[in-house]
Amino acid sequence: MGQRILNDALRTMVNAERRGKSTALLQPISRVMFEVIDPHRVGKINVELHGRIKDCKALTYRQDIRAKEIEDYRIRMLPTRQWGYVGITTPNGVLDHEEAIKQNVGGQVLGYFH
Repeated sequence: MGQRILNDALRTMVNAERRGKSTALLQPISRVMFEVIDPHRVGKINVELHGRIKDCKALTYRQDIRAKEIEDYRIRMLPTRQWGYVGITTPNGVLDHEEAIKQNVGGQVLGYFH
């Protein structure tokens, strides 16, 4: 998967949220982002938006992070302590920072959203 695909999908969702749309069509997609079961929708997915995304970014570099460093990274990257998630790809799959801390696994930071 190219990093650009993830970044384009996140930007599409943020732009649709800012315009007040209720759905966003993402294409192309990859298995890292979504698991698509419908074989007729290969390469496309329609995402329902609830008006709760303020911003999200995919990192163009994959930064390695240990389980004990996740909380410090989250505090540094997210604007507030109450909102937002950091997406991390781990040996257990793609997890948010809360699940990674619970499972005590590290990995590579994909991006963040709040």
